[in-house]
Amino acid sequence: MSEKIKIMIAEDFQLLREDLGEFLGSQPDMVVVGMAGSGTEIYELSMKTDCDIILMDIEMETLNAGIIATEKIRQVKTEQKVIFLTAHETETMIFTAIGTGAVDYVVKGRNEADILEHIRRAYIGTPIMEGIIHEKILKEYSRLRRSERSLLFFINNVSQLTSTERELVKLLLQGNNANEIALIRCVELVTIKTQIKSMLRKFGCTRTKEIVKMIRDLNIEHLF
Repeated sequence: MSEKIKIMIAEDFQLLREDLGEFLGSQPDMVVVGMAGSGTEIYELSMKTDCDIILMDIEMETLNAGIIATEKIRQVKTEQKVIFLTAHETETMIFTAIGTGAVDYVVKGRNEADILEHIRRAYIGTPIMEGIIHEKILKEYSRLRRSERSLLFFINNVSQLTSTERELVKLLLQGNNANEIALIRCVELVTIKTQIKSMLRKFGCTRTKEIVKMIRDLNIEHLF
């Protein structure tokens, strides 16, 4: 007989914790080696108990107790795989949870067969994620990659700006238009327009609003 999957459960709702433990313990290929009702308890338990999978609730003694516990566990017991089993499904919570190094994220309410499949797949190293969770993660990854490319491109071009062009960007960020900038700098409007055209070419933009938006989206206003 093959070795059983050793599971621990972190869930603050006692009835749910006990029911889940009884259900998983009845599976021929699984054994529940520990249960905890808080993030603190599951961390302490994981330090002294060998297991393969931890089913981790997020909101226990605090709103993010499971996330904090997972971060601490993963720093020491990297072989213990964490599957979040939680009612939370906001993008922020999902991204934060997966960022801890957890291998899967399951929203409560799934049928028992699905939960078993998630556990078995995580155990053999091919975890699955619910379609909606996977889609949100891929979307965020794509956004971050675009932001990274945009930031590198932008920083490279910022280094090529003249002192005058940097001053123009600063004034644009303050909400000034070309006419107002001409008055502030005490120069002809045509001069400002020529300087702006040169700056637009460097950034590959067609309007000053695009530059302002990019700077704010990348959160680098402090560079000016």
